[in-house]
Amino acid sequence: MPDFPDHPLRYDLANELHARPFPTIPHGSEAALLALKAPRNAAARDRAADRAHLIALLDRHGAQHPRPDATHFSGKIGRYRLTWEQHTEFVTYMVHGPGLSDRPFDPAIWDVFPEEWLAQATGLRVTSAHFRITGGVEDDAEITPALHDWFEPESLAVSRVLDDNAVLASDFRIDPAGHMRFAIFPRPATGRSRIGRIVQRLSEIETYKTMAMLGFPRARELNARMTEIDNGLSALLADMSGHDSAPEAQLDQLLGYATDLENLMSRASFRFGATGAYEAIVHQRIEALREARFEGRQTFAEFMLRRFDPAMRTVKSTETRLRSMTDRAFRAGELLRTKVEVDRSAQNQALLESMDKRAALQLRLQETVEGLSVVAISYYAVNLLSYLLAPAGAGIGIEKPWIAAALVLPVVAGVALMTRRIRKAVH
Repeated sequence: MPDFPDHPLRYDLANELHARPFPTIPHGSEAALLALKAPRNAAARDRAADRAHLIALLDRHGAQHPRPDATHFSGKIGRYRLTWEQHTEFVTYMVHGPGLSDRPFDPAIWDVFPEEWLAQATGLRVTSAHFRITGGVEDDAEITPALHDWFEPESLAVSRVLDDNAVLASDFRIDPAGHMRFAIFPRPATGRSRIGRIVQRLSEIETYKTMAMLGFPRARELNARMTEIDNGLSALLADMSGHDSAPEAQLDQLLGYATDLENLMSRASFRFGATGAYEAIVHQRIEALREARFEGRQTFAEFMLRRFDPAMRTVKSTETRLRSMTDRAFRAGELLRTKVEVDRSAQNQALLESMDKRAALQLRLQETVEGLSVVAISYYAVNLLSYLLAPAGAGIGIEKPWIAAALVLPVVAGVALMTRRIRKAVH
């Protein structure tokens, strides 16, 4: 077989497809999810600090370390198994292990994250979730009392998933311990891998839902400033049609509005783009669960339709409004610049006409001066020639005045011809 040269990233790309396998979780287990995000005013994620924080946790439990350039890790820590993933904006820790406490959603599993380790976290908690996976449940009547005791009925979402292999429930509220609660009631025949996929998808739904919701307060914040700019822009556009308006002053004011809109766009573009991407992932993960209604209660998809989608529509409408206002300010700027250029063209035309008039006057004055110059030069030339020819005229009996009179016309004609030739040579 011929030895083909490999691309240097071939094996890395192939292994990346298998780097994040679903966890295998048995019946009667618990899982905990912790997602940390850098503060809003912080720079980009410090990936080295994230990895150092992970290693500090692993060292506390005497666990093995990840590869130096790893962005994900899975391994044992004590009696639990840890899955760590590093994303663009956040990092997640999920631990799971067998065994259920008699106390529903017992916070003992969170002891795997020591308080002093949490105090040194590289980011702020954006969400945390507690998953309770019960033993195999055959009769739906066993599920109903638990739903009543564990969750808030008003916001409770319950559904059968994956062809009725399990029933999922959550009210998407933060419990007294500070975590979201998710209950999973698998059927006895549901395997560990399927339960692991359910937990993984629920953790992604919760994490990406929360990350997507970060765009909502940003949208409300921008809407207040955009309303101020919109009012000023509308007033400015109304003044543009007035005859007493000053286009250059209006253009300066408009440039200020356009600059503000561009700043808002640059600050919000990443957040709005990320929100759209996270929203799509949430709906994809819910669709992958293949939900069916349980006892007439709302499903996860219906909960998102009522509570999550309106916030996403607000973000999208804010982004659309911001782009529309930016385009509007740009078009208004083009109109104002055109108006300024037209006014300047009219001023330039008037200036050219004034210059033409002044040039005509200067030409007339120049012609007048040239005429006077011909007379003056001719006068002096006649006098000089009459003095020069006077002795000769006296010898033949011609007096000086007659000599001067005879010289006037030829001298004037000669001076005029000479002046004309000089002017033509100059031009």
